Amino acid sequence: MSPVTKTRSLAIIAESYVVAIGAAAIWLVWGPSTGRFWLDTLVADVIATLVVFMFSRIYRNSSFYDAYWSVIPPLMLFYWWARSSPDIDPLRCWLLAIVVVAWAIRLTGNWAYAFPGLHHEDWRYPMLRERAGRAEFWVDLFAIHLFPTLQVFIGMIPAYVAVTRPDPGIGWLTWLAFVIGIAAVTLEFAADLQLHRFVAHRRRGAALDQGLWSWSRHPNYFGECSFWFAVSLFGVAAAPRDAWWLFAGAALMVALFLGASIPMMEKRSLERRPEYQDVIDRVSKFVPRPPRAAR
Repeated sequence: MSPVTKTRSLAIIAESYVVAIGAAAIWLVWGPSTGRFWLDTLVADVIATLVVFMFSRIYRNSSFYDAYWSVIPPLMLFYWWARSSPDIDPLRCWLLAIVVVAWAIRLTGNWAYAFPGLHHEDWRYPMLRERAGRAEFWVDLFAIHLFPTLQVFIGMIPAYVAVTRPDPGIGWLTWLAFVIGIAAVTLEFAADLQLHRFVAHRRRGAALDQGLWSWSRHPNYFGECSFWFAVSLFGVAAAPRDAWWLFAGAALMVALFLGASIPMMEKRSLERRPEYQDVIDRVSKFVPRPPRAAR
């Protein structure tokens, strides 16, 4: 049996998202209210995630969830904005929306471009399920689906604050957040282009150490964390007194990438490309800086 084509695969995943978002919308419109606007949204987000999880299990491919990370945040943002007070600062909302939409288009587009089809699954998912043994169902549900949903939701809480607090806040900090956010998305976009060009022409065993990748082994992850830092700044600009907790989401993102994603990627790179050790010796792991001289 021939594998499902890329076009058909993307259509199936899109259909699953329509069903998931529809289920979330039904909850928000007709479901019982928790009395807290943000909590209602979280429940709807979890419901949508469970629908995507159902499709992942039916098709035996957890990559159904991959684009959910970037598809849902803009929808949440505009829903919160639409339901907020008319006294909210429109400039802050528009600047935040531009950053979030640009980020979502970049990340979703990059995923769609690189995704070969439903015959392919992110290599980390089967590895995690295999390690879990009999608990693979629960690892698939919580580690691969629900935990990332909760993490992104926590990362978006500053955006919720930014579009629901009528206080004009700190204007210059809003602009700083906008500049950092656009710079982060631009960095990710440039890193994506350089990676795709390298993959298209690389020789066997070669490791990318040119362009942005000569300053950081993971410039795309640095850009991703910088984006979430910018989202946090938007929240702080709206509610300066809450700054002490509004960076929690960004901190969780840094912990995810430094504690899990990067170590897994680097271990696999070393196993497949011994030359990668030279890159590790010369190039910064995360924060971009000039490379060290070759030994």
